Amino acid sequence: MALFLTLSNFVTALQPRKTRHRSTFIAVAALLVVSTYVFFARHPSLSSYALRRADTPAVDQIAVALEAMHNSRLSGGTRASRKHKHLLNKGVQLALDPAQELAAVSSFLASLPQNVIPLSVDPSVTIDPQLVLDFDTRNPRAQEEVQHMVDDVWSRNPIFLYSKLYSPSSREIKTMLKKMNIRPAPTIIDVDIRDDAEVLMPMMSRLTSALEFPILLVGGKYVGSIEDIRAMDKSGELRKAISASGAVIDGGKRKKHRK
Repeated sequence: MALFLTLSNFVTALQPRKTRHRSTFIAVAALLVVSTYVFFARHPSLSSYALRRADTPAVDQIAVALEAMHNSRLSGGTRASRKHKHLLNKGVQLALDPAQELAAVSSFLASLPQNVIPLSVDPSVTIDPQLVLDFDTRNPRAQEEVQHMVDDVWSRNPIFLYSKLYSPSSREIKTMLKKMNIRPAPTIIDVDIRDDAEVLMPMMSRLTSALEFPILLVGGKYVGSIEDIRAMDKSGELRKAISASGAVIDGGKRKKHRK
């Protein structure tokens, strides 16, 4: 295009003054024709629209085509925007019930010692599952994955104790479990020495309805108060519950201790 303009200007300069206006007009007309051809070559969908308006002057055709392209872009942008919103809204965030939330939080804490619940979390309401689960809870199979997570955490950690390091009743239960030589070893989390204690303690109380610590979970179920645990241990019900959870008594492995 630049070469075409340069040649046109050169030819115009060589011609007499009388013919320069005519040469200039021819060059502009040629430029207009080339521009129109390039435009429709790049936008073939608009060429048929312009041809239907062939009875109008060339300048009007270009104006009409430009308007059509503008409207096409606007409608396309609207469709793209709607599609984007649809993609954003197609998944609904999964809401965890208390049993699922207890399993999710326990799995999160047991997987890595450095995992902590953010202090910005409100322990009085259900936690955002994305904070404690490692998959997108908006995908169609989220419910299945949550159920798999629940089964897996209690299979790997059939005996789970939320305790306090300096609590006499917590030490009593730890001693009780140690004498049983349980396999896999009980997962023990001393909540009171953790960085997220102020969030985790009220959260566990809400999820288990426990009035105080320690909180002993057998197969993911809250066993009861320290008095209940003592009574179950004395009657042999505690051993039965532990065996029913999948853990093996007198397994001989050492206890896991997570802080």
